[in-house]
Amino acid sequence: MNTENTEVQIALQPSGYDAIEKTNVDVQVATAKMYPRNIERSIKNSITMATMDAETAQACSYALPRGNKPVTGPSVHLAKIIASSWGNLRTEAKVVQITDRQVISRGTCWDLETNVASVFEVRRSITGKDKKRFSDDMITVTGNAANAIAYRNAVFTVIPKAITDAVYRAAQKVITGDLSDDKKLHERRVKAIRHFDDKYKISEKDVLKLCGKQEVDQIGADEIALLLGIQQALKDGDTTKEELLSRISKTPQEKKEELKNRQAASQKSPTAQSTQKPEMP
Repeated sequence: MNTENTEVQIALQPSGYDAIEKTNVDVQVATAKMYPRNIERSIKNSITMATMDAETAQACSYALPRGNKPVTGPSVHLAKIIASSWGNLRTEAKVVQITDRQVISRGTCWDLETNVASVFEVRRSITGKDKKRFSDDMITVTGNAANAIAYRNAVFTVIPKAITDAVYRAAQKVITGDLSDDKKLHERRVKAIRHFDDKYKISEKDVLKLCGKQEVDQIGADEIALLLGIQQALKDGDTTKEELLSRISKTPQEKKEELKNRQAASQKSPTAQSTQKPEMP
């Protein structure tokens, strides 16, 4: 008996787990081919779930300030809604590596019916401004946020944009609520601004900058939808308060005042005082 050949044959055989997984995939592919999705019904069901109430609709979008033009789009929550209605999908998101400075997440989406697949990786920093590494709990939170982004991007790469846009637009119509008169608009505006202050300690002045407006009365339905999207981005971990505020451009006067305050604080510090030369008698 040739022992060497026997060992090679055993090494080439798939593991029990791989064999079971292959069988599961084959069954799922066969089922997808046997029961293909109804696109019209999938869209209808997705819209029904996304617009069932204002809270759900708000969770379906995010917004991030990028210079003078905010970036808005469908959130991970909308991805989950559409994926569940679209059907015949295998989806997954997991942290695949944690380095000294980053957590790396991989999202996967495979359409078993069309055999279209997407793999998307997301990297998130796990160090603060002081360059210190996050605690284990914060690394877990950061990993979950990275998983959500990776999942969202993978799903929206596979599911056609036309489908996503149709559901997204329906949810956007529900987000702001009834703003049919000035009183309702004022109440919704005050509520949105107050939420930023209560939840994130972001001042009214900074909220105005996020909207690109000078006065509170200039905040209309579009700006309220933007603020709600930013709230969702903060909640989901797409951004942080620090990242958000760092993208708000300061006016020349504010920069001048900030520099003045910094210089004044530097002059009052013990280090600054110790370096001053003593006056000659």
